Amino acid sequence: MTKSLIISGTLAILLLACSTAPHTVSNAAQIPLKDFFRNPQQGRFSVSPDGKHLAMMMPWNNRMNVFVQDLDADRLPTGTPKQVTFVKDRDLAGYFWKGNRTLLYSRDFNGDENFHLFAVDLQSGQERDLTPTPKTRAELLDDLEDVSDTDVLVQSNARNPELFDVYRLNVVTGASKLVAKNPGKFTGWGTDHAGVVRIGVESDGLKTVVYTRKTEKDAFKPIVSFDYKSSFSPLLFTPDNRDLYASSNLGRDKSAIVLVDPATGKVKKTVYQRNDVDVDSLSYSQKRKVITAASFVTWKQQFHFFDSVAQNRYRKIEKLLPGYQIYYSSVDHDEDLFTVIATSDKTRGRYYLYDALKDRLTFLTDVSPWLDPSRLSDMKPIEYRSRDGLTIHGYLTVPRGKEAKNLPLVVNPHGGPWVRDEWGFNPEVQFLASRGYAVFQPNYRGSTGYGKKFFVRSFKQWGKKMQDDITDGVLWLEKKGIVDPKRVAIYGGSYGGYATLAGITFTPDLYACAVDYVGVSNLFTFMNTIPPYWKADLTKLHAMVGDPAKDQALLRAASPVFHVDRIKAPLFVAQGAQDPRVNINESNQIVDSLKKRGVEIEYMVKPNEGHGFHNEENRFDFYGAMETFLARYL
Repeated sequence: MTKSLIISGTLAILLLACSTAPHTVSNAAQIPLKDFFRNPQQGRFSVSPDGKHLAMMMPWNNRMNVFVQDLDADRLPTGTPKQVTFVKDRDLAGYFWKGNRTLLYSRDFNGDENFHLFAVDLQSGQERDLTPTPKTRAELLDDLEDVSDTDVLVQSNARNPELFDVYRLNVVTGASKLVAKNPGKFTGWGTDHAGVVRIGVESDGLKTVVYTRKTEKDAFKPIVSFDYKSSFSPLLFTPDNRDLYASSNLGRDKSAIVLVDPATGKVKKTVYQRNDVDVDSLSYSQKRKVITAASFVTWKQQFHFFDSVAQNRYRKIEKLLPGYQIYYSSVDHDEDLFTVIATSDKTRGRYYLYDALKDRLTFLTDVSPWLDPSRLSDMKPIEYRSRDGLTIHGYLTVPRGKEAKNLPLVVNPHGGPWVRDEWGFNPEVQFLASRGYAVFQPNYRGSTGYGKKFFVRSFKQWGKKMQDDITDGVLWLEKKGIVDPKRVAIYGGSYGGYATLAGITFTPDLYACAVDYVGVSNLFTFMNTIPPYWKADLTKLHAMVGDPAKDQALLRAASPVFHVDRIKAPLFVAQGAQDPRVNINESNQIVDSLKKRGVEIEYMVKPNEGHGFHNEENRFDFYGAMETFLARYL
């Protein structure tokens, strides 16, 4: 596993991959709603370091748990997968191998996002909470793959809820040792290949400073500083731990991969750059100690290879799986055995086991075999011009077999807002398309990947130009005759939920109905209820969205709850009671205000959910209610 560098860059406030809403079509062969949103039959495969076992996640009592299956002498699955975790209340957030006999998994409680790290001994079955402090959050920093058979590094806010320190944890005994104490404003840490904490990132929101040191005995020294409009993200050290690879847009518009002197912060050379999109990810061979590829997203993810071994292997698999986007989900220590996932816009994924020594690809499972790709719809890239001349990219999904003419539309702005939509399988989009709706996903200004200028143009534009970009896309689709202007809905989650509320507030004649999923309604109360570990970024929020003290008029004008008199479209609101990012009060406020005005509104609250519904039965309830709601009003 590549050494982790957990660095706080652009604040992705509400990050939630939310999508769209449905329309009932009289069709005897209609795909059942649950087929889009039920748990996978198998998924998240990961091969053990010695290549002798295969872990996976499978449902047990409707919750995704970890199972382990043996691999035989020919390195093929044999026998029945054995269940090793037994969590009943909530799906596990993820898991990974630590050595060949221990699995670590992460979970929170009722959606509170206070993730704990648990260890399971595969021989004894013994389970241990490695980070048991209540109401704290722990995140893996470095698995110390080549350093220790028993230890990992985690960052945790157990000492101070606003700050993360770094601890060395023994996964067998549970013993913990503080190895890097937060000096007060560090928002991220990074390690070298020896597992030494050598990078610290300090931020007051407006200014970020990257610090480095040679050894854990040395003091941190500042090497790079930049404001909130720019980014510099350390990625990994060179194999000899002397230099540092980073993704940076300092002195340029598009982020590029650069090689940096960690003692001075000076750029030694530009490793890879593009003129059209940001490049911000780098892959590394742990065994051969070389960087292998940089990845970037145009309308879909692409790779630039530095290494012929990695390139040839990837191209071989591509030829065996034409038409799919290929990813590695794990690899053994010798880098001979890989788990591969092949995805597209019409399949959630097919897993394979690839033996590089034998050039053999073995099918493992289809994540959702009950979904037939031939019955699903194409997700196609589009672009249009905003009213002030920006090129806005996005995606349009037209229902399979339908002519792109006079269709009902669901507009689906992404969450974040400083993330982006990408081409690929989206169960919400496919569900809505199966019900006869076209689905529009705009990457409005501020969406990441398009450079610094495009990002900065979103500042203090919530409900304004960011919203105009969405509106302009709808009007463009209407002008082209693709969309029926009388049958347009808007649905989004998190920031997308805010955009939904802003849409029916500030352009009330554009939408026939709306679905708000854990969205912000009041920018003042939203900023007062963010998690304590976001406090360092609160100043940045004030600069990028608006300062509650200095920009009262701006925030009031952009907060839908203060303008409910303009809303006339029927609204459906869904909220998790334990949401730590968008407090339930955000939904309560808009619901109570509209009820007083007599606007048609439906409200769903799930007491055991947080920022989005993760439990299967809650997803079924939500999308079922959404389907009925949209059918009624669209």
